[in-house]
Amino acid sequence: MERLRITSRTSIPLAEIQLRTSRSSGPGGQHAQKTETRVEAVFDVESSPTLSDAQKRRLRDRIGPVVRAQAQDERSQWRNRELALERLAALLSAGVRVERKRRPTSPTAASRRRRQEGKQRRAQTKRLRQPPADE
Repeated sequence: MERLRITSRTSIPLAEIQLRTSRSSGPGGQHAQKTETRVEAVFDVESSPTLSDAQKRRLRDRIGPVVRAQAQDERSQWRNRELALERLAALLSAGVRVERKRRPTSPTAASRRRRQEGKQRRAQTKRLRQPPADE
């Protein structure tokens, strides 16, 4: 059974992905007007038995209950199918990724110094814009 790799540990069977074809838009002459080269890959997050509940929840919150990716870049339906699956995998991978908690840190001495220097440069620029003081 063919599978679409999402992360290093997660892959979903291609049977869970619905592939739709339609006529591609844009130029291409008779070939584009007669053949269905545009491919749309549709994945229903809720009905997937492969994904865990936590992964489904993350996908639902970030992308939505249905994930779609489409490709009409190439003249070949087979190549557009590959592109659509790659794009779907990238969307799913980004959707299931667990964000690492940010650990607050204090600014370094160098960053504090750079901030002060920037403020001093800005103050100097503003001082130079003022008209000369009358004496």
